[in-house]
Amino acid sequence: MKTLRLLGIAMALFLASNSSGQVSVNVNVGTPPLWAPVGYSDVRYYYLPDIETYYDIQSSMFIYYEGGLWVHRSYLPGRYRNYDLYNGYKVVVPQYRGAYPNYFFNYHRSKYGKGYRGGPQKTYGENPRNNKYKGKNVPGGNHNYNRGNNPRGNHNFKSRTAPGGNHAPKMNNNPGGNKNAQGRNNNQGKGKR
Repeated sequence: MKTLRLLGIAMALFLASNSSGQVSVNVNVGTPPLWAPVGYSDVRYYYLPDIETYYDIQSSMFIYYEGGLWVHRSYLPGRYRNYDLYNGYKVVVPQYRGAYPNYFFNYHRSKYGKGYRGGPQKTYGENPRNNKYKGKNVPGGNHNYNRGNNPRGNHNFKSRTAPGGNHAPKMNNNPGGNKNAQGRNNNQGKGKR
């Protein structure tokens, strides 16, 4: 009987020591993209008012209206190909944790119309369009630039951005030969035919 009472007291002390008056909730929403605003690591959604689109950090998906439906995609549609995610304003949506923030779209659209700008935002990463190495294949950027007066052949290169960031240089003003991007003749070292 005495052993049973001691066992009961020990169990009560054990349960009391493991219980706490506070409840801790850890929400793992994912890693924000480089264009996301700094300081909001616990939110799941951003609303991009300029393009009326949501971004879900947890699934790394954009949520936008297309073809009469709200779709979840890992990319923006072609109509937004020139939209700059780094410079566009991101409205943080802290109050919603479900899977469909677009239920509040009418509210977000009326409160944060196109062109809305709140306070200044600093992003996690640097905009690749501002990168000093514009000729390099920098992830996440549309690299539309012109390089005129190339010292190796005075060619005007125009970059065309392909999906995934692959660049195919287009050479204009190329009189007199088949030259590669460095201005060298592709027939060098070959005998005359």
